[in-house]
Amino acid sequence: MPTRDEMMKFAKAIEEMMRKHRCNHIDAIVEYCRETGLEIEVAASLVNSNLKSKIESDAQEMRMMPTVSKLPI
Repeated sequence: MPTRDEMMKFAKAIEEMMRKHRCNHIDAIVEYCRETGLEIEVAASLVNSNLKSKIESDAQEMRMMPTVSKLPI
């Protein structure tokens, strides 16, 4: 089980990868794994809740998963 520090370090590395390659979170994780040799399954265990919500948002924008409709309040 990864520690909170490892998860935060991974999230920061992904944000830096996004800036470097000008890509979304999903592509940044794949590129990070390719460059470092980290297995995708291991990377999945390092995703914290903040990064997970950003990945979900990216997936919805790319229509890879359904968007959740919100009622106007």
